[in-house]
Amino acid sequence: MDFDWTTFVLEIINFLILVWILKRFLYQPVLSVVAKRRADIEKSLSDALQIKKEANELKHKNEQYLTEWEAKKEAAQEQLNAELASMRESKLAELEAKMNEEAERRRILDERNRHEFEQLMEEKGIAQGVAFTSKLLSRLASPELENRLFLILAEDLQKLRERDKHAIAAAAEEPGLQIKIQSAFLLDTNKREELTRLLQEMTGKILPIVFNTNPELISGFQINIGSWVLHANLRDELKSFSEVLQHAG
Repeated sequence: MDFDWTTFVLEIINFLILVWILKRFLYQPVLSVVAKRRADIEKSLSDALQIKKEANELKHKNEQYLTEWEAKKEAAQEQLNAELASMRESKLAELEAKMNEEAERRRILDERNRHEFEQLMEEKGIAQGVAFTSKLLSRLASPELENRLFLILAEDLQKLRERDKHAIAAAAEEPGLQIKIQSAFLLDTNKREELTRLLQEMTGKILPIVFNTNPELISGFQINIGSWVLHANLRDELKSFSEVLQHAG
């Protein structure tokens, strides 16, 4: 078989034409597509890396925000706990103060009630004692006892202090004055004359004297010279004794 150079050359030409056609119409577009695809892939990778970077930054910011939020939350919780503790202590102190105030008020009220009850019992006891004494003295009252009281009255009139004598003299200056003498029992003539004499010596005047009996005196006398009054009877002595006891209570 003979080698045909013409055919060989034509084949080479055909191959070169094919290569050119392929390069022109197939390889270049493929390369362009591959280049574009590569660029898209690189861009996607770049975008992905940028997104990943931003995601990492956002994650870091979120972690930092969470850390700060946890710290703020703990600080706020501690502050709230401190405020609640302070408020609780304040309320407890206020409640304790109110309880102490109420206890003190109740103590004072109880003390006042106790004092009033004791005072009432004392007054009742004094009243019962005075009533009993008055009843007993009323049974003991007699002209003989009044005679003893008359002697005491006469002695007291003779021993009056100068201040009392001046007061009696001043009271006797009242115009139209009458000396009033009350006795539990009827006075005899001797006693009336004795009292008249003593009163004239004290007042330095002869004044009209009115004698009356007053059984409420129980036993003894009451002398009125104007505004000046001399009590020398069991009724007024018991009354004074009762007032002294009540005042002392």
